[in-house]
Amino acid sequence: MPNAAYIVLIPLLPLVGFVLLGLFGKKFFRKSSGIIGTGLVLVSAALAIWVAYGYFFEWGTDGASLKVLDMRWLAFSGGLSIDMNIVLQPLPVIMIVVVSFISLMVHLFSLGYMKGEPRFATYYAYLGLFTFSMLGLVLAGNLFEIYIFWELVGCSSYLLIGFYYDRPTAVAAAKKAFIVTRFADLGFLVGILILSFQGRTLDMDNLLQTLFSPAFQASGVSFLGMSVVAWGATLVFIGGAGKSALFPLHIWLPDAMEGPTPVSALIHAATMVVAGVYLVARLYLLYALNGVVPQILLYTGAFSALLAAIIACTQTDIKRVLAYSTMSQIGYMMFALGTFRPAGTDFLGYTASIFHLFTHAFFKALLFLCAGVIIHRVHSNEMKDMGGLRKAMPLTHICFLVACLAISGIPPFSGFFSKEEILLAAWRANKFVYAMGLFTSGLTAFYMFRLYFAVFWHRPVTDGHRHPMPLFESIPLVILALGAAFAGFIPFSRFILPGAPERAGGGIGVFSIAPVGIALVGIGIAAWLYRKESDRPQRVATSMRGLYTFAYHKFYIDEVYLFVTKKIIFNLVGRPAAWIDRNIVDGLMNGMAATTARISAGIKGVQSGKVQDYTWFFFIGIAGLAVIFIYIYT
Repeated sequence: MPNAAYIVLIPLLPLVGFVLLGLFGKKFFRKSSGIIGTGLVLVSAALAIWVAYGYFFEWGTDGASLKVLDMRWLAFSGGLSIDMNIVLQPLPVIMIVVVSFISLMVHLFSLGYMKGEPRFATYYAYLGLFTFSMLGLVLAGNLFEIYIFWELVGCSSYLLIGFYYDRPTAVAAAKKAFIVTRFADLGFLVGILILSFQGRTLDMDNLLQTLFSPAFQASGVSFLGMSVVAWGATLVFIGGAGKSALFPLHIWLPDAMEGPTPVSALIHAATMVVAGVYLVARLYLLYALNGVVPQILLYTGAFSALLAAIIACTQTDIKRVLAYSTMSQIGYMMFALGTFRPAGTDFLGYTASIFHLFTHAFFKALLFLCAGVIIHRVHSNEMKDMGGLRKAMPLTHICFLVACLAISGIPPFSGFFSKEEILLAAWRANKFVYAMGLFTSGLTAFYMFRLYFAVFWHRPVTDGHRHPMPLFESIPLVILALGAAFAGFIPFSRFILPGAPERAGGGIGVFSIAPVGIALVGIGIAAWLYRKESDRPQRVATSMRGLYTFAYHKFYIDEVYLFVTKKIIFNLVGRPAAWIDRNIVDGLMNGMAATTARISAGIKGVQSGKVQDYTWFFFIGIAGLAVIFIYIYT
């Protein structure tokens, strides 16, 4: 059995870094703050790997749930309580490894990338808070505890996205991310209240047992054709969709690129944006109670993946291309979770989704860190300012190419294995969604190699000399490149779902022909258009002007939101409400105050401070009383 003290240290060490650097970093640890923050996360990652090794290989858990810490926080009548606990299950154990490892790579990379930043200590303090929040979220054992850390993740991401607070665009992006996710989190909170009321518990293991019990199933309450539990699960999914930037709550994600590039790697690789996928996966059986709910996951994920891939094909900012790529890959993970059929026993979609979350962490973090190196080199985010960098940046070139091959699903790179399992799950569940996923796979290969060729080829080799990369930047790139290349060979299904076959997707076989073939077609088209500088891309864009314009402007979804908020909500609802507040509510209060003031002005002469006036009042009062007693009471 594990020692609870060591497991508690996994989230607490980054929290110590946040407190220490946040309070004293600028004054006492100005130069060493990066080393302190990175060292604490290094120990946290080492402990996470130790716990994972023990859980899967030494403790004989066989996938069982271990509650290593359980503290009662708040108790309510009826037996409902909020506990602060730590639970070890296959999914949380894998997630603490992924989160701590990717955070360690970002911390290490930032030692070189953010060197000389005036708010260097503050940056590492924010990273520590974010890491603590994510680790607390994945280790939480009850829904309300998850909600607490869920909001802490939103708060810390707001601080990181708006790190450059002197830039209006960064401030606007931070506010946008915070506001959009708060709307989604309202659904999450209402869903928690519904589920806890129905199950009479907030503990997730006990909740699932209660909701699946025959007695509860027999007494289930329905509303509009869905059980109340299904409504609660759907509302919880809305919270996950906001955090994972799924349509239509995705508008905050591209703007989040205003933060430092390592922050983008942390948020978009394996942490904040996959929180929604993790939440749905943690409550996976709950979504199988009603046949409608998996369909919501299926089509929302598939449409989000396709929409983001189309938009990414037209974007020219390297970080925005990667942001929409993240949205697309999260869509893959979500529609894989939606392939589960009620009363079925095929968990391929579940294992494939978590497997893709695992492999995506490596190649997406690698892509963003490489993008940071490229942006430092050319001092621009725009693809038009890049080209011919392959010899000037050989290590970045190789690492970026490995990540592009992995995300495109080319064997034997890691993304091939996880994406193939997702497509196989879609093929078994819904042929139309499989076709959408297959087409999206081809688009993914196209826009990623469009980016690759535009950055490293496209023009003659850059004449500038090579700039030696700092060691702290090189090491994370190499480690992540190795993960992107070889992580697919891990028998992942056996860890996430004990008893599952070693490779549910079957490895490279007949089913792989279509996904690999369409990916190669996408790469070939990208090479034909962008490998050498020509007018071909412009001619193709002109030939499909309407679609290209719509995709380039992100299908005007942001404009629709602005129209709804400004023209409808503010004008039709906000202005009348403001008039009522100003003229009726405030008017009533102001009228009462004015009336009181007029009355006080009329009677304030009674207390003038003049003795002779008080004498007159005294005699008048005496005379009045005399009249009353003499003529009325006698």
